[in-house]
Formats: sequence, structure tokens, C-alpha cells
Amino acid sequence: MKGCGMKIWLDNGLVDKEQAKVSVFDHGLLYGDGVFEGIRVYGGKIFELEAHLKRLWDSAKVIRLEIPMTMEQMTEALYQTVRANNVVDGYIRQVVTRGVGDLGLNPYLCKRACVIIIAANIQLYKEELYEKGLKVVSVPTLRNHPMALPPQVKSLNYLNNIMAKIESIDAGASEAIMYNSEGYVAEASGDNVFIVKNGTIYTPPVQAGSLDGITRQVVMRLASQAGLPVVEKNLTRFDLYVADEFFLTGSAAEVIGVVEIDGRLIGQGAPGPMTQKLRKLFFEYARS
Repeated sequence: MKGCGMKIWLDNGLVDKEQAKVSVFDHGLLYGDGVFEGIRVYGGKIFELEAHLKRLWDSAKVIRLEIPMTMEQMTEALYQTVRANNVVDGYIRQVVTRGVGDLGLNPYLCKRACVIIIAANIQLYKEELYEKGLKVVSVPTLRNHPMALPPQVKSLNYLNNIMAKIESIDAGASEAIMYNSEGYVAEASGDNVFIVKNGTIYTPPVQAGSLDGITRQVVMRLASQAGLPVVEKNLTRFDLYVADEFFLTGSAAEVIGVVEIDGRLIGQGAPGPMTQKLRKLFFEYARS
């Protein structure tokens, strides 16, 4: 931030960035016990806020975490944080940890959940990559089994995704493509996967091991409204290799084309026409 210190929402109000601290006994730190959301801000307005709040509350319900405020109070806290940091086009990280407990696993010894809201700017990929497209690799780290942790829960335990990200960086690629235990495409380390084949858009179902991304939902809706067929279907590595187009979606990534996977060129080696159209439709919708 320029001209003023960054403000962070911590529990009951805004504090200076330097004062935004949590206990070493917080189970979010000790065990990755908590949930979070990544949300875009466009023109000072929080993008798809209702959908993000619903997903946060659903995730908390699944892990038996009580959020210590109402959705209305959370909405006000989010906007206060955005305004305090003069964020017009940016990104919000909204975190709810289990709170302070002891060194044991028992979550019920944590008396109150901790709420953290950070509003700042973000650029996940360089601008040139949106024009040229990404190179990605398949990685050996499998997506967590849905019976271990449902993929719809956006939890603080992100080590599965981080291991995949490390493997992609080691391979010199921008992103990792993760598969489930049955060999089907799950998601990228931080984004949802889409391909285009013979004029139809395909994306893995959430049951394959992917987060039900908010940007994913918006892109699917915009595609349908534009008359572009969208099908949720289990995809294999073969399907990715022979795709006409390939793109990723996510709150931070928005819509970005993939031009190479595992050394195999996608289409003509540049983001395809459907990818470009959906990116344009997404930005028109986001700023409308």
C-alpha cells in the first residue's frame, strides 16, 4: 500500500498490518484446521460475494467449524477492509481458523474461531502469459481422495496442492495438472481445468476431485448463455493431449489459456478462439 499502512481485519475489527498476529496455539497454524476464500474485487465491488460466502459457510459446516459472525456481519467486515485499503481492483483473502487450543488434536478445546481478512492487489501470472498462454505439466502427486477430505471444502490444509506446485516449478512449468486415484483429471494446483474439443467445452465434475470454483461456475454459465455447449465429464490425460483448446479458471487466475502440456502443443500453440471469447465475456461480466 502507498501513502498509508495496510489494515487487516482480525476477529472484531481492523488493525495495522504489524499488529495482525495469531497465537502459536491456533489450530489453523498447528494443523491447517480452518477454511478460506479467495475473492476478487472489481471496481470496488466484491465479485460473486454471495456465492463465496455460501461456500465458506458450507466448508465450515462440513468440518464442524462455527464462524463467529453472521453473513451480514462478514459482508460488512469485507467491505470495511476493502475500503480501508483503497482496493478498487484487487483480491481478498478471507480466512477462518479453528482458533486457539492446546497441542492436542481435539478441536472442541478451541473456544472461538479466528477471522482474518486481507485485501490487497494480486497478479498470479504475468500479463504476457494471458496473451501467450501457459505451459503446464502432469504431476505425480494425486489429488486428495474425496473420502479423506471432500474437494468442495476449501480448507487451510493445502499441502496436497503445494506439493503439486513444487513439482511443476521443478519442471519449469507455470502450473501443475493433478489427477485422482482413478487416473482422471482433478484440477490444477490452484485452478479448475477446461478443454475444448470439436466445439464443445468439457470440465471435470467436482466428484473427480476438484473444487467447485466460483469462477468455474461463472464461466460455465456465461458459456451456456453464449450458446457454447458445456459438459461435465471425466477427462483423461489423453483428452488433455488432444484438446483443441485448454484453459484454466480461478479467482486469482481468472481465465487463462494453456498452450502446452507435458511437452505436447495444444491446438496452434496459442490461446484459442473460445478461450479468448470466454475471457472477454468474463471481464465484461465482472465489470458490469
